[in-house]
Amino acid sequence: MYRADENRYEKMKYLRCGRSGVLLPRVALGLWHNFGSVDPLENQKKILFKAFDSGITHFDLANNYGPVPGSAEENFGRILKSDLQSYRDEMIISTKAGYTMWDGPYGDWGSRKYLVSSLDQSLKRMGLEYVDIFYHHRPDPNTPLEETMGALSDMVKQGKALYVGLSNYRSEDTRKAAEILRKNGTPCLIHQPRYNMFDRWVEEDGLLDTLKEEGIGCITFSPLAQGVLTDRYLNGIPAGSRATKNVFLKESDITEMKMEKVKKLNEVAIGRGQTLAEMALSWVLRKDRVTTVLIGASKESQIEDNIKIVEKLDFSEDELDAIETILG
Repeated sequence: MYRADENRYEKMKYLRCGRSGVLLPRVALGLWHNFGSVDPLENQKKILFKAFDSGITHFDLANNYGPVPGSAEENFGRILKSDLQSYRDEMIISTKAGYTMWDGPYGDWGSRKYLVSSLDQSLKRMGLEYVDIFYHHRPDPNTPLEETMGALSDMVKQGKALYVGLSNYRSEDTRKAAEILRKNGTPCLIHQPRYNMFDRWVEEDGLLDTLKEEGIGCITFSPLAQGVLTDRYLNGIPAGSRATKNVFLKESDITEMKMEKVKKLNEVAIGRGQTLAEMALSWVLRKDRVTTVLIGASKESQIEDNIKIVEKLDFSEDELDAIETILG
C-alpha cells in the first residue's frame, strides 16, 4: 500500500495562482502521454507516486488523453482509488473538454451539450465527485462565448468543478471570456497555453500581460518543445525517439538551424550547472510570469531531474541576454 513521503512538501516551491487563494506547485505533472491505453499501469503508478512524493500536487488531464480517448482518465481513476484516495484533498486534479470525444455533432468543441456531457463522463471515468479545475480546451469559432462560459460556470455552481480554466485562447478572447465568467460569479482561475523557447506566441500576443492584468494564473504545456529542448537530439535523431513517429514532433522539425541553437543553449545551461531541459523549464518560469510548468514523464528519474529546477529559477541579465541572442 502506497504511503506518501512525509517530507514531500519540503521538496517543492509553490506560487499563488493569479489573484486566487490557490497555491500551485511550480512543477505539475501532465498525463497527456504515458498514461493511456498502451502504457503499463505499474509504471504509471511509479511516476504518480514519485511526483506526489516530490511535492507535485497538481495532476493535469483531459477527456481525450489516450491514445484511446478517455483512457488516461480511467487509469488515473484506478490508481486514485487503489492508492491515492486518502490524499485527494491534497491534490489539484484538472481535466478539459474541447477536442473530439465521440461521433456526431455533439462530440467536440464548446456547446453546453458537449461540455456538460463530457465532464459527467470524465468524473465517472476518474471516480470523482468533482474536479478542481475544468478547462475549455480550445476556442470554438461557432458557439457564442456566452454559451461556453455559461456552461463552465454552471459546472462550478453544480459542484462538479471548483474552478474554471481556459486553454489555447488568444489574449483578446481571454479578456472577453474572463469578463463573462466574472459576471457569472465564477472568475477564471488559470490559463493553459503552449509556451517554450521556440514557441513564444504568448509574448507576441500579449497573453501574459492580459493574464497578469486579469488576475489569472498561467500553466504552460510543451515547455521542452516535444523534447527538442533536451539533450536527446544533440547528436542527431535517435531511433525510436518521438521525432521518428512523426505525430506531434516530426523529423522535419529538427532542422540544422534549430539544432545549432539547441547546442548553444546547451552551453549556457552547462554554465548554469543545469541540463538543457532543466534550464528550458526554469526559463519558462523566470520572473514568475508563469505560475506552473507542466512536465510529462515516462519514468521516475525524469521527475527527480525536473523538480531540481525549483532551486534554480533565477537568471542573471547576462544569461537572459545570451539566451535571447541565441534564439534571435
